[in-house]
Amino acid sequence: MNICLKVYETIKCLSIKFIIIAFANTNGGSLYIGIDDSGSVVGVNEVDDVMLRVTNGIRDSIKPDVTLFVTCEMEVIEHKSVIKVNVQKGSSSPYYLASKEGVYVRQGASSVPATDSAIRKMIKETDGDQYEDLRSLIQELTFHAAEKEFAARKVPFGASQQISLKLMSADGIYSNLGLLLSDQCRHSIKLAVFEGVTKAVFKDRREFVGSLLTQLDDAYVYMDRYNRTRAEFEGLHRIDKRDYPVKAVREALLNAVVHRDYSFSGSLLISVFDDRLEFVSIGGLVRGITYDDIMLGISVARNEKLANIFYRLSLVEAYGTGMPKIMQSYSRYSVTPTIEISDNAFKITLPNTNAAATSDGLGNHLSDHEQLIVEMFANHDSITRKEVEQQLSISQAMAVRVLKGLCDKNILRSVGGGRSTRYVPTERGSRS
Repeated sequence: MNICLKVYETIKCLSIKFIIIAFANTNGGSLYIGIDDSGSVVGVNEVDDVMLRVTNGIRDSIKPDVTLFVTCEMEVIEHKSVIKVNVQKGSSSPYYLASKEGVYVRQGASSVPATDSAIRKMIKETDGDQYEDLRSLIQELTFHAAEKEFAARKVPFGASQQISLKLMSADGIYSNLGLLLSDQCRHSIKLAVFEGVTKAVFKDRREFVGSLLTQLDDAYVYMDRYNRTRAEFEGLHRIDKRDYPVKAVREALLNAVVHRDYSFSGSLLISVFDDRLEFVSIGGLVRGITYDDIMLGISVARNEKLANIFYRLSLVEAYGTGMPKIMQSYSRYSVTPTIEISDNAFKITLPNTNAAATSDGLGNHLSDHEQLIVEMFANHDSITRKEVEQQLSISQAMAVRVLKGLCDKNILRSVGGGRSTRYVPTERGSRS
């Protein structure tokens, strides 16, 4: 629907606000400033000033904030400047005039006060919606990654399937669920790799974007690079052991993606340390569910339709199996995963099952570089910083930092000073 106004005096003019509110509460529309009711173009002087007053007035006068759904642009028609105000249907209706608290809707060619029943219906519809059901603010979406994944799983992904899966409405409007699976998804997974067991030193960091399906694949492949295999021998037989059970990593990643709260813009965070792997997602437990419930396998999906799509793609099995699978995958190890929950976040930590093999036997975890330095004493009574640099192919600054860490752990001590400084094991270090 288009509405033309001949004269724009001030955004304080109630008729303009009523029209914008009515559009946002109903099906959207466009408001032209500078064209009269007969269609004659009269133009607007001082376009920038008028647009500024329009946008400020919308922001200050209409509640809830509707500015996400309103855009102003200048158009030249018949060599005259006019202003076009585009209003989309808002996702937080009912919108109202802050000063008068009036809720208006479009009825024919007029903006009229909404009835009590209409207001109650809007409130019910808004409060009842989940994030994945709401209309996406971005409607220019593509699904190249999703099409590839669905095809690989031999699952149809035509227009009718997009409607039945709730990615799109029957009238072609994409939902936030569609946005999540689209190539334009605004959410991301951030992964950081740290030296040692603290966040003091970064080794690497990546951010994965695009469709959630792409992010899942890319994040998993990247994490797998750091899920190292260590070999042990029992007699003549070699036994390879991964740092983290593959099933646990997969389920923790899927759980974090399926259950996170996408109404917040923050990223899913994955941190790789020498002794553990952490997944932190936004959104605590769904209301009514407790820690004991999830450990028993009870699950209430925050994003039920997203979980259903993952189920169709064979990424997840029956609801509630993720946490039991993670715990079961650690059943033969001496370490177990831990879960921390707050009102707004969920964190699961997977311990490195091979970490004990790279510790000093006294509770100190050793990084890869620290372990290699300790192993140097199998052939040396003492070592220098220069020897560490050459043996480990690291910089002088890194060698100094690693040697200092071993000294702080009372595994090594320095002897001498300056260029003649050497490092020897302490009594505690000699037992590691």
